[in-house]
Amino acid sequence: MTDERLACRWCRAQSPPTAATCARCGAPLDVRDVVADSGWRAAPRLRDLTEVRFGASSFQIDGTVVPVADVDLGPGDSIFFEHHAMLWKEDRVAMAVMDAPGGAKRLLADLPFVLSVAHGPGRVSCSRDAPGEMVVLPVDPGQEMDVREHAMLLATNSLTYSFEKLPGLKATLAVGSGMYLDRFVAQNGPGLLLLHGYGNVMDRTLGEGETIEVEPGGFLYKESSVRIEVVTHKLVPEGTSSAGQAAKGLASRGLAGLRAAKALRKEGLQGILSGDVLQQASGIFSGPGLTLMKMTGPGRVGIQSMYQHHGTA
Repeated sequence: MTDERLACRWCRAQSPPTAATCARCGAPLDVRDVVADSGWRAAPRLRDLTEVRFGASSFQIDGTVVPVADVDLGPGDSIFFEHHAMLWKEDRVAMAVMDAPGGAKRLLADLPFVLSVAHGPGRVSCSRDAPGEMVVLPVDPGQEMDVREHAMLLATNSLTYSFEKLPGLKATLAVGSGMYLDRFVAQNGPGLLLLHGYGNVMDRTLGEGETIEVEPGGFLYKESSVRIEVVTHKLVPEGTSSAGQAAKGLASRGLAGLRAAKALRKEGLQGILSGDVLQQASGIFSGPGLTLMKMTGPGRVGIQSMYQHHGTA
């Protein structure tokens, strides 16, 4: 007799036919995988008190506006997270710190030098202080996930952590001091990665060679197989002659230069590192433009609908 199983439409894991939610990622199993004409699908809305197990531990999702992950750690299991993500813990939960790679680079990027580690047994709870959605991403052995900075809510101890900076001046101009990607890798066994996305989270699987361009503030996560580069599009006024366009370009660069110089005098070194000043200074060289992240498949890409806009110069 064949054992019938239900395939999760989010993480593709197999669950018993009587299950209401995926045992691996918590996604509802009775919801169709609806994809918009544009190719995006909404991340599954995890029901309150949905339970997901990993190792000897489990976590439950609570809260609708600001989601909370309540983790019941078993003996020998642990999770890691940024310090301010912890909401509460039982006093028996042992705490430690994990060094984060990067040194001074992380200081300039406002990234933590160390991450908090909670060891079982006992309960610990994590959340972000903003409305949004929680996404559970199972990571299989050998798989790598790249996540925007500060999007991680927590990760299981079976995942290794590192980071990389998007190279090039354009990446710096797009998002202040630059965009850093947290990289999580499962090596000896599967792991779970919980992310907080601001607003709504949407997911898309790109085919081989398929490309999309995403506003930098909207990017949330991607599989490492997805290649990424930062591109800038010139904003050309419609109906303007080449001579008129050149004249307006010179004028805009002059104004941008004045704004940048004023901001630099007022704010000093900290002003030089600020996104607004870099955006203004970039106008001296490039004029008005739209900076986007170009992603090329194959692989999954996730975006968030609520963000601070960084894309124009």
